[in-house]
Amino acid sequence: MHIHILGICGTFMGGLAALAKQAGHKVTGCDANVYPPMSTQLQQQGIELVEGFGAEQLALSPDLFVIGNVVSRGNPLMEEILNRGLPYVSGPQWIGEHILRHKWVLAVAGTHGKTTTSSMLAWILECAGYAPGYLIGGVPLNFGISARLHGDKPSDFFVIEADEYDTAFFDKRSKFVHYHAKTAILNNLEFDHADIFPDISAIETQFHHLVRTVPGIGRLIVNGDEASMQRVLQKGCWSEKEFFSGSASELAAEWQLVPQDGEDFDVLYRGAVQGRVRWQLNGAHNRLNALAAIAAARHVGVEPATAIEALSKFENVKRRMEVRGEVNGIKVIDDFAHHPTAITTTVEGLRRSVGDARILAVLEPRSNTMKMGAVKQALPVSLAASDLVFAYGALSGKDALGWDLAEAFSPLGTKARTYHELSSLVADIVKVAQRGDTILVMSNGGFGGVHQKLLDALKLRFLDVAVAE
Repeated sequence: MHIHILGICGTFMGGLAALAKQAGHKVTGCDANVYPPMSTQLQQQGIELVEGFGAEQLALSPDLFVIGNVVSRGNPLMEEILNRGLPYVSGPQWIGEHILRHKWVLAVAGTHGKTTTSSMLAWILECAGYAPGYLIGGVPLNFGISARLHGDKPSDFFVIEADEYDTAFFDKRSKFVHYHAKTAILNNLEFDHADIFPDISAIETQFHHLVRTVPGIGRLIVNGDEASMQRVLQKGCWSEKEFFSGSASELAAEWQLVPQDGEDFDVLYRGAVQGRVRWQLNGAHNRLNALAAIAAARHVGVEPATAIEALSKFENVKRRMEVRGEVNGIKVIDDFAHHPTAITTTVEGLRRSVGDARILAVLEPRSNTMKMGAVKQALPVSLAASDLVFAYGALSGKDALGWDLAEAFSPLGTKARTYHELSSLVADIVKVAQRGDTILVMSNGGFGGVHQKLLDALKLRFLDVAVAE
């Protein structure tokens, strides 16, 4: 089959393209922003890319058009597809029908931690010899690619990051209802995606739609600490379920953890210690992510001891607390932050790691929820554990904020500075940075390449100092 993918350079659709190619399909695609690294990754796989959404692409004569959720009515290519009555389908539906149909699907859902937990789970299955396929909204460092059909042998198992965002302009259900999971992790649930959901109740309804698709022989792995997940289950549950909790005193949870020295922790199942995870990842959120992955892996037959050993070798995900460089004892770290809760756990985890050393938090509120201002009041609180805060917001263009940046961060007083020009932001950070600092850059976008700009500017600053001396 020849498929032509509209919106191919997004993380999800790019992963879909790779899976389709590996499955033997002819794949072409188009997007408005065809540039590295996704364009390079796709071209290396022999996938032809077209810039833009021109109607002339119909001359490619594909068997099917696969539509990403960046495409809306008014798109010239989509309009011509509709006018001519040509076959089209959403990306999630295509994956559900052509990749996942005969697989044991392990789906990871939640407001936070989907990418990290999916990566952990895929790595556990890999270490257990399951050679799973996977589609993840990031690049797991243990694998080096965001999607694959299977490992070094055919596999019945597939791990997928199960997003609650809507499917396409013609299908407003959440993506995850198309995946028909047999094992589903319900990690956490908070208000997000303010551009499509009016309130948290609407998101809970979508999560319950996911619960409805899990068969009776399937299993839900549920965060027992989340009241929102309890509300989801109260709407009805027809599958096995196990709960996990960050508190060993929560007797209702089958899976518990007990923190040890540093970031290590013991794993308990029904009160019995299964082993100790020894690793370098920071934060209570990552411990819970790991506990959920261990529990999900057990559903497909992986012993907890095997999963625990695998996690000791887990290397995290690109753009999750990724060290981008160090100059004169000043580290620049990149983190894919998209919500105040995730920011809080990231900063607090880093604080435990660096002790009294300074944290310079650099934030670009770029998710749709942030740009709309739905969570702006929580942002100052989420950064409380940092020493200095540098917030950036564009004044125009698609990433422009709809609210006053300086006013929102005023509760932090002189601890916070706000910017609308990237060059000024970089200059001020470099001016105050000193040996031992960690510059934590948080954004769910490219942030104008600020990470490398900071590293380059730091090199120039300390080169000048060395020359002067």
